[in-house]
Amino acid sequence: MNPFFNNPELLAVAYGLASAAVWGAGDFSGGFASKRGNVYTVVLLSQVVGLVCLLTLALLLEGALPPAQDLLFGGLAGLAGVIGLLALYTGLAKGRMGVVAPMTAVLAAIIPVVVGIATDGVPPVLVLVGFGLAVTAVWLLSGGGQADGIRRDELGLALLAGLGFSLFFVFIDKVSAGVVFWPLTAARVASVPLLLVFLLSRRWHHARWELPARSVLPIIALSGILDSGGNYFFTLATQSGRLDIAAVLASLYPASTVLLARLILKETLGTRQWIGVVVALIALVLIAL
Repeated sequence: MNPFFNNPELLAVAYGLASAAVWGAGDFSGGFASKRGNVYTVVLLSQVVGLVCLLTLALLLEGALPPAQDLLFGGLAGLAGVIGLLALYTGLAKGRMGVVAPMTAVLAAIIPVVVGIATDGVPPVLVLVGFGLAVTAVWLLSGGGQADGIRRDELGLALLAGLGFSLFFVFIDKVSAGVVFWPLTAARVASVPLLLVFLLSRRWHHARWELPARSVLPIIALSGILDSGGNYFFTLATQSGRLDIAAVLASLYPASTVLLARLILKETLGTRQWIGVVVALIALVLIAL
């Protein structure tokens, strides 16, 4: 047996990085699709695709329903996650992306670290240093807050989004070991109706309900599949090791997004983002030691 598979913490690192890579690719796909259709329609359709995929896998691979507690934590995670998602997109629409996005990502990483330390104890010093560098890398990769100052509405929405995403991490960590797809399905069952109610209750100027062009639908579907895949790997990461390690590494998802934008769309990375990539690599080494 490969010793790698006998080391839960190394598995947690691998799964955490996998979730970051897949989530980042999902965000890239969703962002790409949103350039060709209404962003909220794209989010809703991608969430529905994710629900279908997760339900299918749950029925095929896990069969009977798990204990109600696991479904409850999955549902709570879904509610928290979609609240975070709506707050983030509202903040991006009404505020400055260069402020809202990095604040949200950093807050989503910090809160699980506090919870992880409270429940599992303080990790080694080098791991703590790695956490600090990883949070810094997330900030740099997300844009580094290049706008001057911060408005109250931007701060409030970023706090709500970060809290929502961090609670998603915390609730998923409470799911029983060995149970993956049913709790994630419960998360979608809870999030999709709430997202639909939100969209129906708001009269966004750009929120028309026509379907995107056919050429965009496969990209939306890919976004939903990748988002579900990121959730899957994150769940495995929390079941293999510490919540704080899983959450911090998963929060490096902007690295995947910006690198894909560089490779596929030929976007130029700013100096801060390149520094963020380097800092993220150093953080990874320290966390994995």
